Amino acid sequence: MENVIDKFLRYVAVDTQSCEESESQPSAAKEWDLLMLLDKELKALGIESTLDKFGYVMAKIPSNIPDKDIPAVGFIAHVDTAPDASGKDVKPQIIKNYDGGAIDLKGVPGLQLKPEEFPEMLHYVGQTLITTDGTTLLGADDKAGVAEIMAAAEYMVTHPEFKHGPVRIAFTPDEEIGRGVVKFDVPRFDAEFAYTMDGGEIGELEFENFNAASARIHIQGCNVHPGYAKGKMRNAILIGQEFGAMLPVMARPEYTEGYEGFFHLISFKGTVEEADFAYIIRDHDRQKFEARKEMMAKVAEFIDTKYGKGTVKIEIRDQYYNMREQVEPHYHIVEKAVKAMEMAGIKAKIQPIRGGTDGANLSFKGLPCPNIFAGGLNFHGKMEFVPAESIEAASKVILNIIQLTAED
Repeated sequence: MENVIDKFLRYVAVDTQSCEESESQPSAAKEWDLLMLLDKELKALGIESTLDKFGYVMAKIPSNIPDKDIPAVGFIAHVDTAPDASGKDVKPQIIKNYDGGAIDLKGVPGLQLKPEEFPEMLHYVGQTLITTDGTTLLGADDKAGVAEIMAAAEYMVTHPEFKHGPVRIAFTPDEEIGRGVVKFDVPRFDAEFAYTMDGGEIGELEFENFNAASARIHIQGCNVHPGYAKGKMRNAILIGQEFGAMLPVMARPEYTEGYEGFFHLISFKGTVEEADFAYIIRDHDRQKFEARKEMMAKVAEFIDTKYGKGTVKIEIRDQYYNMREQVEPHYHIVEKAVKAMEMAGIKAKIQPIRGGTDGANLSFKGLPCPNIFAGGLNFHGKMEFVPAESIEAASKVILNIIQLTAED
């Protein structure tokens, strides 16, 4: 039986970076590589598994407790990594018995993962840390979750003495670009409730998340020779900067925490003639979320009026909503996760997730789906790391939830 860490290291070696510009699903052809591998591995374990044309792996493990009506519980993770940093040729570093000091990321001379910058590292002194080499992200988001689910599935089929009800497994593409479960068939998945294994450090448990929208702004400028530009030139880059300056500075991600929302400029491409800006808008409170979208639209209207009609085009699209209103009526599934963590010697930390998961959209599709820690920290960049012990603990929590569901 392959251990969960070996699975994780195999999975991060597969490049699965999703692509926001693509209209296909999965958005990047390379995501199929890991999806097909997982489908093959599930079938090799004797588990019924399908991989459909949209890139969803769905698997079913039947109950081994006859004559007892047990609800089907599902576990879900996404295979794609974020577009923010490369996921190609990931070279993990394994730091055993971490001593609390800075860690050299050896792929980039002089680059270090430092506890002065990331004090969470000190929570894991004495443990085994898996880091990047500084040239890519690691992919613990969410290949740690993938490995945890696969390890739990393998344990179940190789330990028939472990009693369980029906279990459902799903692996999805494109979560990182907000399209992970757009075409997910909830009735076919056939679970009464589920959990995404997509949270951060050990103990995290979330059943509320941001309301989320994307905003794309196109600025049409007017380029003329700079020597004769007076009264004629409209610099699209500078107009875009003016647009950003009209949004509240303290409502940027670097100044917010907890339940505080934000506007986040995520990309810019432009010239004097025309420029494109992309933002994401986030807030836990639905009314504040709607107000943020309205503010951005009013800024666009003001700039368009100031520089002339047709200067600014803005497109705002909702991405997902706060799952709390869908999960709270089924709070017993949150309590079950808390107890499963306690059984593993972990104190649950219930908190709002400052992000989103496939579980948010699934909850609005009728599948209540809180989010459980996968173990990683500093997602989406070269400073990402994960304690091996956290991955192992998360896989145990999965088995504990399955056991508790069978005992109810």
